[in-house]
This record gives sequence, C-alpha cells and structure tokens, in this order.
Amino acid sequence: MFLRRPRSLNGLILVGFAFVALPLLLAVIWALVNLDRVAEKSERLVIIGVSAAENNRRLQEQLGTLERVARQYQVLRNPESLQIMLEDLDSLQQQLEEMGPLVAEADATALADSIGRGARTIITTMSNPDIDDEQLAAAIERFEPMHQRVESLTGILSAYVDTELSTLQEAARDAQRISAWQVALLVPGTLVLALIFTFLVARPISQIDHAIHQLGESGFSKPIHIRGPSDLERLGRQLEWLRSRLLELAQEKNKFLRHMSHELKTPLANIREGTELLLDGSVGDLEEPQREVADILRMNGLKLQQLIENLLSFSAWQTKSEVLTLNDFPLRAQVISVAKSHRLALKAANIQLKLEVEDIIVNADQDKIRTVLDNLLSNAIKFTPRGGLITVRANRLPSSFVLEFGDTGPGIPEEESPRIFEAFFQGRREQGGQVGGTGIGLSVVLECIQAHDGSVELVDSEEFSGAHFRIHIPQNRGVTNQKLAANG
Repeated sequence: MFLRRPRSLNGLILVGFAFVALPLLLAVIWALVNLDRVAEKSERLVIIGVSAAENNRRLQEQLGTLERVARQYQVLRNPESLQIMLEDLDSLQQQLEEMGPLVAEADATALADSIGRGARTIITTMSNPDIDDEQLAAAIERFEPMHQRVESLTGILSAYVDTELSTLQEAARDAQRISAWQVALLVPGTLVLALIFTFLVARPISQIDHAIHQLGESGFSKPIHIRGPSDLERLGRQLEWLRSRLLELAQEKNKFLRHMSHELKTPLANIREGTELLLDGSVGDLEEPQREVADILRMNGLKLQQLIENLLSFSAWQTKSEVLTLNDFPLRAQVISVAKSHRLALKAANIQLKLEVEDIIVNADQDKIRTVLDNLLSNAIKFTPRGGLITVRANRLPSSFVLEFGDTGPGIPEEESPRIFEAFFQGRREQGGQVGGTGIGLSVVLECIQAHDGSVELVDSEEFSGAHFRIHIPQNRGVTNQKLAANG
C-alpha cells in the first residue's frame, strides 16, 4: 500500500520533518542505548575489579593468619590456639563462598574448592590429639602449596578482569564504528530527503512567483495552473480568478477607449471643418487677429486629433488587430511633412528644428512611421523650453535605418526612464503646450516600432542636454513577411 502525499503545505512540512528527523532520532536512540549498555558494563567491571582485589587481599590475609596460629599451636599445643584455628578456618571458608560467583565466572571453582579442602585437611590433621611433632610439622609445611594456590587464584581473577575489560573496549570501539557508519549514511540520506521535500514545496511556490510576475507584466492571456499542496493550489485558483478579472477589466478598458475615441472624433471633425472654413474665407474674410485665433483653434484641433488617434492606436495594439501595410517611401519627405504640421507650435515656442535626414528610401508602414515621427516631435516640443533646439536625424545602416530625436529640454530623470514607455505613465516634470498629454504617446511609439521588429531606446548622450531617442528598424525582410509581423 502506497502512502498518500499530504495535501496541505503544513502536512507536507510536518511529514518532511518527520522523514528527515526520524533516521536521526533512531540513530541517537541507538547510540544512547549502546552508551548505556557500555556504561553499565563498565560499572559492573569496576565493581568486579575492586571486589576481586579486595577478596584476594582478604583471602591472603586469612590464610596467613591461619598459618600463624597453626605455628603457635605447634609450639604451645594449647586448646585456645586450636579453637582460634577452627574459627579462622570458618572465616576462610566463608570468604571462599563470598567469592563463589566471581570465581564461577572466571571458571576457577575447582581451584577455590581445593584451597578450602586443603585448609580444612591441614586443620583436621592438626586437631588430632595423638599427632606427633613430625606429623604436625609436615601438616604446617602444606601451607606453602596453599599460598601458591591462592596466588594462582588471584592471577586467574585478574586475568578474567583484564579479559572483560578488553571485551568492553572492543564493544565500545564497535559501537563507535557503527555510529560513524550511521552518520556517514544518514547525512547524505538526510540531505536527499531534505532536497526532495524542498522541491515539493519550492516548485508550487516558484509557480506562484512566476504567475505573480506574469500578472505584473500584464500577461493576462495565459491561464494559471498551480500543482502542489491543497492550500497552494487554492492560492493558485485565486490567482487565476484575479487573472480573469484583470483580463476582463483590460478588455473593458480597451472597449471604453475605442468607444470614447470614436465618440470624440465626430464633434472634433466638425470643429476642424468649421475652423478650415473660417481660414479659407468661406464665411467671409478674417482680419489678422481673427486669423491668428483661427490658427490657434486649428493647431489645437490637430493636437486633439493626434491624441485621439493615439488612443485608437493604443487600443488597436492592445487587441493586436492591426496589420502592417509595407511600402517604399522617401523618409526625408515624411519627416519634412510631419515638421510642417508642427510649424505653428514650433513658431509659438520659438523652437528651432534642425533636420539631419538622409534622402533615403525605406520599406515600412508609412502611417505607423508618421505616427512615430509625430509623437516624438510632439513630445520634444512639449518639453523643450522657449528658444531651444530639436534635432532629427535619419540614416541607413547595412541592414536597417536609424531615426534619432534629441532636444535641449530638461531631460528624463533617471528614476523615471524605465517607465517612460508604459501606457498612461506621465512624469513629474511639467509639460508645455496648451493641451496636456495622455501618457500613451511613447507607448504607441514602442508598439509601432516593435511591430516592425525594431527597437527604440533612450540614449544617455552628452550631445543633447535633454532627451535623446534612437530607433532601429530592420530592412532585411521581404515585404510579404512583414505585412503580418504585428499579428505574429
């Protein structure tokens, strides 16, 4: 039966901790049990060693005392000495009985019994009232072999203690080796388990991080799927709901922009038509002050029309519904045409326009390039102070053509430069002109250039004190392939 993976993040963390900690806990328990066993054996061996030494000493003393009393009895033949010998014999026998368990472990029971029997035989012989001096001396001489037996017993017990000590040391070394092998196996095993459970937790978290980054980049088209613990999957479903809502809001925004722009174009067209009729003299000749006012109305009507066109273009790029219509056209003529449409604004601000445009034929969407030129020039006019200078350059490279716009305005603050191509972003610096911008001019420029697979960048240049834009548009593709580039 396979164990099911925990569904919650907390459960997964707890199970991971258990799998990682359990082998370590078992190893610690095993080490503690072995340590306790070794400690117990050590304590027992210490007791045995001390007891063996003490018992051997007392056995030697009692045998020596028994021999001294026997020699006194040999000289005095008094009943008191005989009684003392019998008491000492009982003490010796009792001592041998106390040593019985240790003697049995050392496999020296026979030797200990022979010591007891020998001592009893000597005392029994000497207790005979009819024993003569020669027999008594012979009995006393038998104490010498008894001392040798006691020394042999002492040696056997000491050897037994040494053997037990060696066994204990070997057991300790075995436990140490086993613990070392356990550590050597547990460390990589624990690391592998930790990595596995880290991956199980980190993968859905990484997916959530990627999904949030995707939402932050306005990537609302790709669904969000989070696989992992149930609580993280629930968070993924909430992010998917948020993505759907943001997508709906983006679609509603684009729909609003299209409708609003179309609604504005109709009254604006009437205003422009009425202005043109006034300037053409269709309703009568205008005096010079009246003509200046009509020119101002015409110029601001054109600006409003450009703003509306930008809104429509932005909405179209957002829905990716426009295609490129490529054709060959002279770039210099297009730049001059755009410059003429801004001549009144340039004149009103006393701004000088410097054109350094090569007379080259380019292949691109002429309307989109005009939109780019118009937006960049309009943007430069807004931020260039009175009496300033705007420079427009264009030249061909082996595989592209380059457009450059530079002005003598205040420039773009460094902290705002990463966001200048965002839709509806407007910097803190005050704009000039009678009609404020919507903040989508540079966004439309970016969309137009990217549709051509080109690039636009803000250049950090010492040549111009203000903003300096540089555009590269490739020229190495076929016309047929380019027409569908924006839909690709």
